[in-house]
Amino acid sequence: MSNLEVAPDEMVCGSAQSHAGVELLVPRNVPLGGPRAMDVRRTLPQKQRSLVGAWCFLDHFGPDPVGETGGMAVPRHPHTGLQTVSWLFTGEVEHRDSAGFHAMVRPGELNLMTAGRGISHSEFSTPETSVLHGAQLWVALPDSARHVSPTFAHHRPEPLTGTGFAVSVFLGSLTVLQDHGADLHSSSPVATHTELLGAEIRLEPHTSIRVAVKAKHEHGVLLDSGTLHVGVDELPVDHLAYLPTGTQEITLTSGDQPVLALLIGGEPLGEQILMWWNFVGRTHDEVVEYRRQWQAEIGEEPGDTESKRFGDFPSDTPAPLPAPVLPSVRLRPRD
Repeated sequence: MSNLEVAPDEMVCGSAQSHAGVELLVPRNVPLGGPRAMDVRRTLPQKQRSLVGAWCFLDHFGPDPVGETGGMAVPRHPHTGLQTVSWLFTGEVEHRDSAGFHAMVRPGELNLMTAGRGISHSEFSTPETSVLHGAQLWVALPDSARHVSPTFAHHRPEPLTGTGFAVSVFLGSLTVLQDHGADLHSSSPVATHTELLGAEIRLEPHTSIRVAVKAKHEHGVLLDSGTLHVGVDELPVDHLAYLPTGTQEITLTSGDQPVLALLIGGEPLGEQILMWWNFVGRTHDEVVEYRRQWQAEIGEEPGDTESKRFGDFPSDTPAPLPAPVLPSVRLRPRD
C-alpha cells in the first residue's frame, strides 16, 4: 500500500521507552487519493509512538462503499526496506508487483510482500467488491535484512475457535489460555526477519479470552468495531492500545456488541529508521537516492535507469505514481 500524502512528513523512528499500563494511540484520517478518495485511519506512525516491535505503519479502512468512493485504486509505486502486510475483513484487492507476483487479497488470507532492496507494486479493489474493509501495515526490516531480494508470501490461517471467539494468527505464534480444557495454540509458517505477531480476533458479546504473549515483545491492540476492554481499560473504536514489554498475558473482554480487532506485536527493533513517503531507510541521503532512482525509472526526471532497483512492470497497467517533492531541508526527526 502507498502513502499517498502529497507532503509526507519525514520521521526518524525508534522504539519509545516502555512504561507500565495501556497507552492509547489516536487515529488520524488520511485520504487515499483524489476528491472521492477512500479515507484510512492511521495509528502508526505518530509523534507519540512510531513503532510497535518492527511494525512501523498501520492504515485501517472501511467498511468503505466502493461505489461511492471508488475503493482502492493505487497505481504502481515503490517501496524499500520494509514488508507490507495486507489483511482484509471484507472485499477483494488485486495485487501485482515487479518481482512477478500476482495475487488476490481476500478476507482471512495474509499477503506479505517483502520490498527489501526495492520493489514496486499496484493495488486495485476488484469490480466484484462492493464494500472494502481491512488493514494494511508495514514492517520495518532490520539492517541485516533490508537489502534482501524482493519476494512475496501468502497464507490462510486456520482460526482457533471456542465458545464465543475465533482467533486467526497470520504471523508469529499465539496461545489462547482456557480455564477448562487444553490451551489452544497456533503458529504461522510465514518467515519474518524479526520476531512478530499478527492476529485477527473476533469475540461475541460478553466474551472474555486470555492470550499468552512473549514478555520480551511489545504489543498493540487495534479495535475495528464493538466494545472492548484490554485488561481493565476500555478501548475506543479505531484506536490502538499499546502494551509495553513485560506483558505475559493479555485479557480481552467484549461488551454488549461483537468485537473485531487486530493484535500485533514483536520484539523491539532496537534501530532507528527514517521513513519518508514509501521508503524506509536510515539516512537522508539514502532516501534522496531512492527517490531519484524511482523518478528516473518512471521517466519523471532525468537520470540513470540501468539499476532497475524497482523492477519492470507490464506496459498495459495504469501510469505509476511519481514521488512527492522532497522537503527543502534535510530529512530529520520530528520535535
